[in-house]
Amino acid sequence: MKYYIIAGERSGDLHGSNLVKAIKKIDPDAVFRGFGGDYMKESGVEIITHYGELSIMGFSDVIKNIFKFKKYLSDCVNDINTWQPDAVIFIDFAGFNMRVAKRITSGKIMKFYYIAPKIWAWNQKRAFKLKKTIDDVFVILPFEEPFFRKFGVNAKYVGNPVLDAINSFESDEGFLARHTIVGTNGLIALLPGSRKSELIYSLPVMTKVAKSFPDKTFGLSIIKNLPSDIYEKALKEPNIIPVEEDNYNLLLNADAAIVTSGTATLEAALFEIPQVVVFRTSPFNYTISKSVIKVRFISLVNLIADEEVVKEFIQKDFTPEILTNELNTILNDESYIRKMLKGYRKIRKMLGEQNASENAAKEICEILTNCREEFIR
Repeated sequence: MKYYIIAGERSGDLHGSNLVKAIKKIDPDAVFRGFGGDYMKESGVEIITHYGELSIMGFSDVIKNIFKFKKYLSDCVNDINTWQPDAVIFIDFAGFNMRVAKRITSGKIMKFYYIAPKIWAWNQKRAFKLKKTIDDVFVILPFEEPFFRKFGVNAKYVGNPVLDAINSFESDEGFLARHTIVGTNGLIALLPGSRKSELIYSLPVMTKVAKSFPDKTFGLSIIKNLPSDIYEKALKEPNIIPVEEDNYNLLLNADAAIVTSGTATLEAALFEIPQVVVFRTSPFNYTISKSVIKVRFISLVNLIADEEVVKEFIQKDFTPEILTNELNTILNDESYIRKMLKGYRKIRKMLGEQNASENAAKEICEILTNCREEFIR
């Protein structure tokens, strides 16, 4: 079978690569093509456009890059309609993927969504569009299946790929020595995000916090497809070191973490690392987002638990002073840490022990096989 797969950011690229590997176990002759990154390329996907070129976030970014966005959208749709895959698999990246799904003209192409758009957060009526354009949706958060089903979407919870990735992770015993962290007074992970727009707002504040803890080493997560100069000012600080594309080893060895809201908040929780979650964007983006977002929290940790497990400091509350105080607390207050870890364990239990990649692959291959048999009959 031929599969077209689209991921628009680092986490989607990672989970897409694991899904590809799982599909190949069931369908050894599978051929893959699509938009993605290095992980998907290594798993055997012919990458037409790297997700780094699609790194657009927020309303203002979309406006500024509207012609670039439209070009890649048109290129993607034309490539799918020309290549004629048996299925298109969309991974997160809703602003782009839902538009692609709408424009695919062939009725013979099955459309699957793996890691569904966060429609529950804002503009929930988009679920009706998902029902109209997507055949099957495989969700990765337990509360998403009942949410989507009430809109008539054929949704199924398959487990969480972040938990799968962490369960299969093999640690690097030489990590601390290789980064000359041995003998310091502790390691703090800085995870400022994977998009340039996120780093512009988060990294300067994180850098100022590091100055308040000169006895600590801060491991700064570096995304290699982003311009290196965006990290330069932070890395001039003597206690900030670069850790390139190695978040799991960084988290595994950290005493605490400062994390920009996103998948990394769940990763830190599953590694049981005390964390503080932060987020800042432009005033324009924030004003619009605040008016439409319908959820109480921004971090996956708190959303899954449906309660405050970790502190979230957003926009004007994301300051060096507030962050320094919270970091002091999560490093030194034992009862505070125990309460956070209890929340983490609740989340792990809620996610279950299903293998998301294998379950989604099995569902996709089974549906395609049944459709083919129906067509032959």
